[in-house]
Amino acid sequence: MIRQTTTGAELDVRVIPRAKTTTIDGERDNAVLVRLAAPPVDGAANDELIRYFSGLFGLPRRAVRILSGERGRKKRVAIDGISADSVRQLIRGLLRR
Repeated sequence: MIRQTTTGAELDVRVIPRAKTTTIDGERDNAVLVRLAAPPVDGAANDELIRYFSGLFGLPRRAVRILSGERGRKKRVAIDGISADSVRQLIRGLLRR
C-alpha cells in the first residue's frame, strides 16, 4: 500500500469523488481511501488529489505525481521528498482523530 522509493514514497489510493470535503477515510481494497471534494470531470478530481497531498505533506505540487490510474478510482501516486514511514505516520495521525 505504501512503499519507499529512491526519491520518496509511492502509495496506492482509492478515490471517491464528489464528497463533501476532501479527507483520508481509512483503507479499502489494500489502498488508502481518499474522499475528494471534486467531480471526476476534466481532471478536477486528480487536481484535487494532488493539491490535497501536497498540502498534507507540506510539499510543492510538483512533488506529487499520479503514476497510474488517472482515469479510474484506483491510482498509484508518487510523493517525492518524504519517506514512506513519514507518510504512514501522517495518515495514522489523521485516522486517530
